Amino acid sequence: MEDKIRPQTNSVGAAVVFGGINMDIWGRPAGVLVPKDSNPGTVSLRPGGVGRNIAHDLRLLGLEVSLVAAIGGDIYATAISESCLALGIDLSHAPVFPQLRSSTYLYISDERGEMQLAVSDMDICSALTADYAASVLPKLRADALVLDTNLPKETIHYICNNSSMPVYADPVSTAKAVKLLPVLHRLYAIKPNVLEAEALTGEHDPRRAALALVERGVKRVFISLGCQGMIAADEKELLHLPIHATRLVNVTGAGDAATAAIVLSGIKGLSLRETAELALRAGAVTCGSESPNAEELREILKTL
Repeated sequence: MEDKIRPQTNSVGAAVVFGGINMDIWGRPAGVLVPKDSNPGTVSLRPGGVGRNIAHDLRLLGLEVSLVAAIGGDIYATAISESCLALGIDLSHAPVFPQLRSSTYLYISDERGEMQLAVSDMDICSALTADYAASVLPKLRADALVLDTNLPKETIHYICNNSSMPVYADPVSTAKAVKLLPVLHRLYAIKPNVLEAEALTGEHDPRRAALALVERGVKRVFISLGCQGMIAADEKELLHLPIHATRLVNVTGAGDAATAAIVLSGIKGLSLRETAELALRAGAVTCGSESPNAEELREILKTL
């Protein structure tokens, strides 16, 4: 029998996420960060990765979620898998590679939670090939498909060109964003930051970049401006919305929460402005939390 995601009666929809899944190691100094020195502070380990974080946030927002990500064979992989299953994230289509080490992201923030330095070890993502995507994609049914650009470019291109579900993309970084260039016209929505939008369009001004992405076929564009808010665009509108005020605790995961809110909004048929507002609210809630996946995200459902 064909495997499918079947939304439960209390679900607001269903999504498939293809992307990265990491063990995040976060070091945060107790005081002002002193470069090239040992800083007293805290070190925490928690499952992360753009794809996994988006999947987690989608669960918090009430969606049924299947995560397709490459999982290693070490102790980190066990913790990552157990955390996903505890959240109700379906991993039945996530391949396990016992001989490979788990994807790991090591980062140092300042005392305010702003990332200052990071090292990512994500070689395992290359194991999620286009051939594997071809074998699993026909088995998946959902209201939305979300991908991040930690995937190999061939895998991204196969998914975008063969998905019957609306595709939402998170560019991840300027270096990886360019993998999306040949398939921009296949995207329902994209959420780059200013630098990623420039890498995709050559436009330094985010408004011009948003319009350029729409001209290249993206149905909806949401460009994060950091403390300056968000630019949102489609074929009919170009909007600039201010950021939601919040107490800054940890910025990690804020963009992933915004992407999850954009996916939820698309499923529920919200307007461009309503979608951008919800994305900004989700990002603000996450910035005010120690965790990159804020439990408080559940509360924004009450505003819909």
